[in-house]
Amino acid sequence: MTPEPQLLLHNEWWPVSGQPLIISGPCSAETEHQVLETARLLAATGKVRVFRSGVWKPRTRPGGFEGMGEKALPWLKKVKEQTGLLTTVEVASPGHIEQALSYNVDILWIGARTVVNPFSMEELAQALQGVDIPVLVKNPLTPDLKLWMGALERINKAGIAKIAAIHRGFHYFQKSPYRNAPMWEIPIELKRLVPSLPIITDISHICGRRDILQEIAQKAIDLETNGLMIESHIDPDNAKTDSAQQITPTELDLLLSGLVFRVPTGSPIFEHLLEKLRTEIDKIDGELLQLLARRMDIVDEIGRYKLENNITILQLKRWKHIIDDRVSIGSYLGLDDKFLIQLLELVHEASIRRQQQIFSSEGQVAPKADI
Repeated sequence: MTPEPQLLLHNEWWPVSGQPLIISGPCSAETEHQVLETARLLAATGKVRVFRSGVWKPRTRPGGFEGMGEKALPWLKKVKEQTGLLTTVEVASPGHIEQALSYNVDILWIGARTVVNPFSMEELAQALQGVDIPVLVKNPLTPDLKLWMGALERINKAGIAKIAAIHRGFHYFQKSPYRNAPMWEIPIELKRLVPSLPIITDISHICGRRDILQEIAQKAIDLETNGLMIESHIDPDNAKTDSAQQITPTELDLLLSGLVFRVPTGSPIFEHLLEKLRTEIDKIDGELLQLLARRMDIVDEIGRYKLENNITILQLKRWKHIIDDRVSIGSYLGLDDKFLIQLLELVHEASIRRQQQIFSSEGQVAPKADI
């Protein structure tokens, strides 16, 4: 079980209450005109509270546009002065932090490429000692909750209590409709471990393309995200970085207007019915646990039988039959094939461990389990 992060948070800094915080702006600050015009149009929607723009851009290969650097920071200062929007930039080194603070950037964020490296995170944490500024921490590239938690803890231990996490999806080797697979179960688990930690969903980096932004934004809202980060550019098709996932301020306004914001609780009648259904789920879960316990008792009996008869060969034909048979039955009952296979594999792994314990207690080499 994943241990709870040791975080001391101060949530009164959160810029909005009620509705999710909307952070928007271009992937990269390219020119002063592009930055200020985008900010002006975003502010005019009345829906955006924080203006984001990349000043230092980490590129996979040299030769690409790596941002305007410190030259762009005065542009962000003008954004705040002219529109009233708060500003945020990504920082990846102590030098970036120093420069951003010198131009009164309101919020810092730490990118996925930096979060994967504990040494880099420790350097940033040291640079933030004694600084009172909100810091947003993106999830690492890989689906590693402990690594994400570790980054949050390092920043928190440096004295930063104004912290939020950014869910921007995870690198996924299999074919996927997303640029970065959302793997919603990971931010949900983080929220379970730290209920007071705000989590912002970066739908632009999850999607990687415009046509599914609305769908993922609604999904994030339905999962009670605390904010959305959405890239917006006055001329997305000609943006120097990530043009396919950026939208115009007008398109952003339409996207946000199309979202359905749900309430966490309903009428007394609704709550009564919901509680009744949850009680039924609790009852079913109890029955499932009893069935699993009975199943494991039989697994132990099989293990002892193998031990007595010196059987050490995995019965692959039996395992294949179980997968095919259970998935076929589950599919007929309306269950997802992928879920069924994952569930069977987890049960199989637990069976193996139990039978290994039986053999190790007798000082013998454990066979593979027959489930």
